[in-house]
Amino acid sequence: MTFVADPLTARSNADISQADRSRVFHSWSAQGALAPMPIVSGSGSVVWDAEGNEYLDFSSQLVNVNIGHQHPKVVAAIREQAELLTTVAPAHANATRARAAEMICELAPEGFEKVFFTNGGADANENAIRMARLVTGRDKVISRYRSYHGNTGAAIVATGDWRRIPNEYARGHVHVFGPYLYRSEFWATTEEEECARALHHLERVIQAEGASTIAAILLETVPGTAGIMTPPKGYLAGVREICDRYGIVMILDEVMAGFGRTGEWFAFHAHDVTPDLITFAKGVNSGYVPVGGVIISDAIAHHFDDTVFPGGLTYSGHPLAAASIVAALGAMREEGIVDNAKRIGAEVIGPRLAELAERHEIVGEVRGSGVFWAIELVSDRETRTPVTPATMGAIKAALLSRGLLPFIADNRIHVVPPCVVTEAEARRGLEVIDAVLAEVGAGEAAPSLN
Repeated sequence: MTFVADPLTARSNADISQADRSRVFHSWSAQGALAPMPIVSGSGSVVWDAEGNEYLDFSSQLVNVNIGHQHPKVVAAIREQAELLTTVAPAHANATRARAAEMICELAPEGFEKVFFTNGGADANENAIRMARLVTGRDKVISRYRSYHGNTGAAIVATGDWRRIPNEYARGHVHVFGPYLYRSEFWATTEEEECARALHHLERVIQAEGASTIAAILLETVPGTAGIMTPPKGYLAGVREICDRYGIVMILDEVMAGFGRTGEWFAFHAHDVTPDLITFAKGVNSGYVPVGGVIISDAIAHHFDDTVFPGGLTYSGHPLAAASIVAALGAMREEGIVDNAKRIGAEVIGPRLAELAERHEIVGEVRGSGVFWAIELVSDRETRTPVTPATMGAIKAALLSRGLLPFIADNRIHVVPPCVVTEAEARRGLEVIDAVLAEVGAGEAAPSLN
């Protein structure tokens, strides 16, 4: 596909950016200095701005365009559903919604037969928390400091990062540190130590808070925005054991990590664990239409057979969203898209990032799987001091100038292209990152003392 300007919106990048900035209130931003980058079209792993400049999308927008931009089967399914029925109240039965739920449950472990649809990941987590509280009769929810669960009442307070602090209006939330060996909170020197000590810390917090007050433990299977920290072997299984010991509901947030991102349909498939509730959004339909949901274990679902579930959303299981799910999951299966993500991660991204870590002093650590990787940048490998925001700004500008659209978070470059990325595209993007690290990193990183 080549760039084609939309005649209805054909303007310069500057005109579109100014029009957007003058009327649109942007999230997580001071509004005055914004200069949003226009994107007007895309195909697969590539997007174009209003003037036809091409960018290889190594951000997948917000790490959600797993099936790539403008997949023809998904676009066609949305169009066909719009011609049949554009909307329906959630109280009615709808065949497209039922098929979407069926296809999602087919990917979940045995014993998950129902889906509660939401409008996105935040309200998926909200409703999972609600279910856990109602089923257990308890109030508190434990989540991690290094986490992001969404920007609604309970979800933002479950979040651990800075965005929680000005939004702490919900009750009953407790935070713990999870495993992160590179910046261990537990003085660990091996993954085994980090895992054991993180689990001990979690259990002690449960005991100190009062186990009989804890409704749920809510974890991103692989923390995404917080740093793409794949849990060490045994950690999630250990959390499962703790939940079983104290009668706590285990919720795994697969909003960012699910549907191919880690090279698995669900990230927890690689960790020999089954949660009680699974939240999802983003990757299930690559964000073509807003949607999310909770995949509910049978035990929890049946709790509400004779008890009213006090929750609902006008757009729950919206038919356009449901149609996009059916088409996206079907195409992902038929085209081997999850397998492609796994192969690209194992054969291209992982080995190439390991090479960059060897050659560039600015690289402190690389980690990830599938098409879900982080490059952590430091000014000193010995002290592991993060590079400055100014350095990250320079890196972002340099990547964009070379035609790579990056995902930058704190002192990290997240390497998160669509699951459909080709080997040639992955290598091209990594070459750009290599060149930028050589250019910008030369003036930032101190020589290693090792």
